[in-house]
Amino acid sequence: FQAEDGIRDVERSRGLGDVYKRQQTSRTACRAAHGGSNPPPSFMELKLFNTLTRKKEVFRPIYDKEVRMYACGPTVYDYAHIGNLRTYVCEDILRRVLEFNGFKVLHVMNITDVGHLTSQADEGEDKVEMSARKHGKSAWEIAEFFTKAFLEDIQTLNILKPHIMPRATQHIKEMIELIKKLEEKGYTYIIDDGVYFDTSKLKDYGKLTGMNFEQLNKYLKAGARVPFNPQKKHITDFALWKFSPKNVKRQMEWDSPWGVGFPGWHIECSAMSMKYLGETFDIHCGGVDHIPTHHTNEIAQSEAATGKKFVNYWFHCEFLIVEGRKMSKSLGNFYTLRDLLKKGYKWREIRYLLMSAHYRQQLNFTFQSLDAAKKSIERIRDFLRNLKEVSKEGVSDEFNKLLENARNSFIEAINDDLNMPEALASLFNFISQTNKLLKEGKVTREGARKAIDLMLEFDKVLGLKLEEFLEERELPEEVKELIEKREKARKEGNYELADKIREEIKEKYKILLEDTPEGVKWKFLE
Repeated sequence: FQAEDGIRDVERSRGLGDVYKRQQTSRTACRAAHGGSNPPPSFMELKLFNTLTRKKEVFRPIYDKEVRMYACGPTVYDYAHIGNLRTYVCEDILRRVLEFNGFKVLHVMNITDVGHLTSQADEGEDKVEMSARKHGKSAWEIAEFFTKAFLEDIQTLNILKPHIMPRATQHIKEMIELIKKLEEKGYTYIIDDGVYFDTSKLKDYGKLTGMNFEQLNKYLKAGARVPFNPQKKHITDFALWKFSPKNVKRQMEWDSPWGVGFPGWHIECSAMSMKYLGETFDIHCGGVDHIPTHHTNEIAQSEAATGKKFVNYWFHCEFLIVEGRKMSKSLGNFYTLRDLLKKGYKWREIRYLLMSAHYRQQLNFTFQSLDAAKKSIERIRDFLRNLKEVSKEGVSDEFNKLLENARNSFIEAINDDLNMPEALASLFNFISQTNKLLKEGKVTREGARKAIDLMLEFDKVLGLKLEEFLEERELPEEVKELIEKREKARKEGNYELADKIREEIKEKYKILLEDTPEGVKWKFLE
């Protein structure tokens, strides 16, 4: 997960799209995608909400069982905050659900290391160069540092690494070629600070927002969302290529047919996504804040250049708020993953919380909800370990039916537009029912093994590495000695000392002792 791996992935993966087109995914391959388990029942077709049509649709990829998916990646000028990471977790769930359904996914996520200005209106300073000045580093050093930090974050949260992670600075040639096409077709004009796209020349500009050209112009003006450049023909027009400021040497700038400068933010994603996924591909992901400007402009320039539909399904994740308020450094409620880890929270509970709300609903982050997520993880952990200890022989048809119903309800939830609240509810309902049967001695060793397998199958979507809870862990020798000392104290009636040792083991070694009729048992709390 080093930054340079992303570069090598790009080189290795060129032409993968064509390879995938030639592949035929068989039922055997589908089963393999589930680790040998059965694919989802055919009646549970995957449905996704499409921002473009504003309704849930049965997902139908361009090529059978093959999905080409693009996600807007980070602008690498600072650490990703938990709002950013919520979007990447939601996109990870999408990819996992697609693969759970037997689809072969080609996942591309860009790295924006140039061209993203402080204003979405093509005004202000480049965020990477601004960060470089702040930290006393070069723009290239800043981009490299925060690219590595981002890759570390997604690895920590067990987010599947995209197959291809192209950097904007490596694809200037493709961007210039795309702008040339737009120029040849009459969609561009030049003003003092750059080459711009004339949005009035595209009949359906703004269709992703549900507004037409006139409505979107009024919307942007009314909210003062985009400062108006008097040289622009329309407020919605956007920069394809920005000229370097006169008498200023930028750290990141290139020669072009129109002058020395750098690409606009929007052209980057169009050039890179079409290079690796084709002129029309299946799914484009991002946050809801990208809908009115960035993604709307991607559609405009891509479809104007190719004359083809750009993307079939648009997937957008809602905002994360903190304690009911917008996250902001000025409010003191701005958190990165590193901030939460320093507070003692573990990656599983953070990931669990970020995926627990429906992706199309705002997630209200609170430390109370993070504590609740921790308890949910502990409940899953204890459940798996209890199942592992079942030794009763026999077969239970009743329990087999419970397993089948739990699997079907989980799949029905995830295939209904990734309804994670319902999926998690079905999982914990299964845990509750199984725990009841465990107490009644109605779960056999075979049934427990099937229950573990089912939980691990669910984890293909959840991404919580549940198999780690099943690994054997040896007690440290010093803990074994303390347990023997405690047992001796209990036999001698010195319960005060026994309790003191039990508490010491819990606090110092994070191991909880439980006194049972069969003797002392223990479990690791972490």
